[in-house]
Amino acid sequence: MGSTSAHKNEGLGRRDVIKRSAALGLLTVPTMSFLASCASGGDGGDEKVEKGKVTKENPLGVNETAPLEVVIFNGGFGEQYAIDAEKRYNEAFPKAPKVKHVATQKIQSQLQPRFNGGTPPDLIDNSGAEQMDMGILAGKKQLTDLTTLMDAPSYDDPAKKVRDTLRPGVLEMGQLEGDPVWIMYYAYTVYGVWYSQTALDKLDAKYPQTWDEMLALCAKAKKQDIAGWTYPGKYPYYLAYSLYPFIAKIGGREVLDRMDNLEPNAWKDPAVKTAFEAYYELYRKGYILQGTPGLTHIQSQTEWTKGKALFIPNGSWVENEAAPTTPDDFKMMVSAPSGLDASDKMPFGTIWASGGEPFIVPAKGKNPEGAMEQLRIMLSEESSKNFTKQVKSLTSFNGGTDGLTLSTALQSGVDALKLAGDNVLNPRLEGWYSKFQKEQVGIAGLGEMLAGRATPAETIKKIQAFADATAKDQSIKHYKH
Repeated sequence: MGSTSAHKNEGLGRRDVIKRSAALGLLTVPTMSFLASCASGGDGGDEKVEKGKVTKENPLGVNETAPLEVVIFNGGFGEQYAIDAEKRYNEAFPKAPKVKHVATQKIQSQLQPRFNGGTPPDLIDNSGAEQMDMGILAGKKQLTDLTTLMDAPSYDDPAKKVRDTLRPGVLEMGQLEGDPVWIMYYAYTVYGVWYSQTALDKLDAKYPQTWDEMLALCAKAKKQDIAGWTYPGKYPYYLAYSLYPFIAKIGGREVLDRMDNLEPNAWKDPAVKTAFEAYYELYRKGYILQGTPGLTHIQSQTEWTKGKALFIPNGSWVENEAAPTTPDDFKMMVSAPSGLDASDKMPFGTIWASGGEPFIVPAKGKNPEGAMEQLRIMLSEESSKNFTKQVKSLTSFNGGTDGLTLSTALQSGVDALKLAGDNVLNPRLEGWYSKFQKEQVGIAGLGEMLAGRATPAETIKKIQAFADATAKDQSIKHYKH
């Protein structure tokens, strides 16, 4: 896939994964032989470098002469942003050798032998179709706890800790379970309902804030032979990007927490029933673009950019991925999902946004302090702005857009986060139980329902049964909020 069509979130990985198999998700599980060898860790590693002196300028105590090796996933974000940040590391530690930079799309196959031998690199951008399972790596003590980094002074303002400069939910995503921070998610994705402001203007319409307004706008569009919605029918778990915040808006964020926790009857909550029935109404009233159940992500996005449908559930990578077919005057925007009505528990603006592009520091790397310092540099305003300029994506640094000229899509994402305030959601099913989320909720559940092959009641019953089976499956690591 060319970089022009690669989205900018969890890297090209999600797209690569989708192309290979709809069943594979954000946390692609490596082969068992790899997991077994990971678990052993190997004993052949060289000793760690001696820690340097902790000073105001060097708060993590980086050894000023030690080498540093960084492996970057060369997908949708490319590698230049990392190279630029590494130059800043070299300037800060001129006595150290130049940072050894490796870019690859084959994270697992290239790094497996090195984990086996106990000689992994110092910092890894663990993304893409060959992403290593971070839950297993953390469980087998293969990762460095990044709490030291989180408690270090931030690069731009020593009075602020790194943890205090992060966007909502980023730190929690990296924790997996309990206190240690195993992962630093560098990109930040806004999920929601995407649309063309130009298309709405032509209908003399505003983005609908309630479901009645949504249905009325879809009816108005239908008279002009424009569908209300489309979505990747072959990968219908995209529907969750707008459906999950809709459920939380109706019933409160604790409904999503119960779903994440695989609690009994979580999917039978009235908020889930109401949300499913609302989406089913889109199908029943003929507001979904004809043929949508057979479309891939690229095909559905192309129909959308052609103006065949008003709305599409997606993540902020869509701007770059759909760029080849997006008209210049499209004015791409994202909004939080419409609510149901005044009885909703959460306000309009409630949205799903969370980290992507996971960086890890292997426990057996030689220079963990250097690796954490490199991440500290990346979480500076300068590096963050550089990333956003290059790849049209926000970073997990809470800021970094001042003075930049943003596209309508990126600006609308910034505005949506501002409107959301504390009402930012971070559903965990996609990361914790990707097979359940992708195959069972998405394809077997929502896909069948919106194609008209199952009612909301049948779909909820089916998904709840899948959730119960996942909760009982002892071969799966289970997580709790």
